[in-house]
Amino acid sequence: MQLSPPRRFLALFTLALGGFGIGTTEFATMGILPLAGVDLVPGFEADPAGGIAHAGWLITAYALGVVVGAPLVSIWAAKLSQRTLVLLLAAAFTIANLASGLMPSFELTTLARFIAGIPHGAYFGVAALLAARIMGPGRQGAGVALAMSGLTVANIIGVPLGTWLGQVAGWRWTYVAVAVIFLITLVLAALVLPRVPGDPTRSARSELRAFRKPQLWLMIAVGCIGFGGFFAVYSYAAEIVTRVAELPPSAIAWLLATIGVGMTVGNIIGGWAADRSMRRTIIITFPVLIGSLALFAMLGWQPVALFALAFLIGGAGSVLNPTIQARIMRIAGDAALLGAATNHAAFNVGNALGAALGGAVIAAGLGYLAPAWLGVGLASAGFLLALWSLAIDRGPDTAAHSVVATVLGPTTAGIEVIHHERD
Repeated sequence: MQLSPPRRFLALFTLALGGFGIGTTEFATMGILPLAGVDLVPGFEADPAGGIAHAGWLITAYALGVVVGAPLVSIWAAKLSQRTLVLLLAAAFTIANLASGLMPSFELTTLARFIAGIPHGAYFGVAALLAARIMGPGRQGAGVALAMSGLTVANIIGVPLGTWLGQVAGWRWTYVAVAVIFLITLVLAALVLPRVPGDPTRSARSELRAFRKPQLWLMIAVGCIGFGGFFAVYSYAAEIVTRVAELPPSAIAWLLATIGVGMTVGNIIGGWAADRSMRRTIIITFPVLIGSLALFAMLGWQPVALFALAFLIGGAGSVLNPTIQARIMRIAGDAALLGAATNHAAFNVGNALGAALGGAVIAAGLGYLAPAWLGVGLASAGFLLALWSLAIDRGPDTAAHSVVATVLGPTTAGIEVIHHERD
């Protein structure tokens, strides 16, 4: 695909901006959760533990929207052009996030958060595919990395700024600001994304064929359960900062930024490590995550330990992220859009599970650090599932020494990942 350098940059920036908006709307909710709870949950101030657990359904609802929407939208959109799909998803994000900031009741706000999650998985899937086409042969990996960079930047900039905006102007303005980000994404997408025809030969059957493999289901379960450990802590970071470490509310944004920096560093390390050995990366990193969660549960009341361990938890989780993504894409074969979207759905099951169970242990009176012990159990279960999936493999378990992503014709769903494996 031939695009001028300025248009190529703008197209990749547009895709990254959408990812930035998604990361902000998903994770800034953790920072503004107490504010939304006070406003929407009756009796919140009389029973903060029960109120924050109830407010946690705002996080769970978004995650459930991702889980439901990722496979359904990906299958429905298999024949659409990539540009058309990005436009539709950006429009849906704009409307749903605006509704999240305007709904008058907890129930309606929760519904708006569920709807906001529906386009999530399909967006990241199509963004990766379109970025690969834009960069052309031999540079697809760089294109995908640039398109996905918005999610990483969101955890460093968007989430802390969204939390700060909620504190100074009201939590509703955080979602309104995110809606503006998606509106800008929509306008830019209409102006700069290339027109690529869809592929009428794609079908639900061809997309679903990859799900016959048990390894795929096990790795999906790793995302669902193992990453629940990370989200059990992340979901209640605001309460841990103020009620456990007894820091001022302004420290919430700094803690979220620290986690974001850890996630950024972990993502870079994870991509490098997974290229050398998926097995080794999984076997080393899961114990690091489990140990960090255990130390967090014991030392999270101490501010220095709180920030240091939050960095490690974010880093370890993000080392695993590209490793699991690469393994799922490898197993899924040419069902690339559905495979990528399902991976994000799995992580958001972990988001929902961690938020719901973390809220439950807080509501049970076990304390605000109890979700970290829950996280130890969930991450340990995810580790065992990952080992089971690896044990099923009979061939080489290493990832690609070099990975060449080639787009298969004018299709929304076609990237073939070719792995040149080494022993």
